[in-house]
Amino acid sequence: MIIASNFKTNHNRQSTKEFVNFINSQNYFSEVRVYPPFTALGHFELTPNIRIGAQNFYPAQNGSFTGEIGFDQLEEFEVESVLIGHSERRHIFGETQESICKKYDFAKGKESEIIYCVGEPKEIREQGIEAVMSYIWEQFDGIDIDYDELVVAYEPVWAIGTGLSASLEDIKEVLDRLRMRIKSPLLYGGSVKVETTKDILSIENCGGILVGTASWSVENFSKMIEISDNI
Repeated sequence: MIIASNFKTNHNRQSTKEFVNFINSQNYFSEVRVYPPFTALGHFELTPNIRIGAQNFYPAQNGSFTGEIGFDQLEEFEVESVLIGHSERRHIFGETQESICKKYDFAKGKESEIIYCVGEPKEIREQGIEAVMSYIWEQFDGIDIDYDELVVAYEPVWAIGTGLSASLEDIKEVLDRLRMRIKSPLLYGGSVKVETTKDILSIENCGGILVGTASWSVENFSKMIEISDNI
């Protein structure tokens, strides 16, 4: 199981250090991922099952890209995992499938673990499962789904940060259909809470969770990892 926390625009360097050090001290055996803001990246002594990742990056080693972060900067902190395709990058910051593919190909060339996010907005969900899957498969255009370090996170856009979560049946249906074509681990994200973690992780073909708000508390995130360890 992969239990991942996306800090988004939360936590600073000190609180991230305390968060990561606490998680690292607990001897969990689930695969744990933490994605802090760039300013909170640091050098951590980690057990092999814990990785610190980047929420975003510019697809270049370095160069004249004012305000951007390239792989030179990520490699300084031994970043081993990146998020690509998150709906907030797509819908708030206007990332196109073309720009997402450039990031994907660059990270693939660096042999990084990629958590690739896909999901549908509410108006597509209301049209039924066929419309949902058609929309999701379009998000794989230009993406090498056979990449060994790929992890796919299904995150319905309407469930991210809203307090709403897809039903267990809806999650299972999408993950089952993704599994028909994708061999990589499949995660679910979208208003996951401590109380819903066990049920979600018990879904067939669910290999973990990508959590936002509920994971910013180290106590809550620890409980989620403990649940994973006990499944």
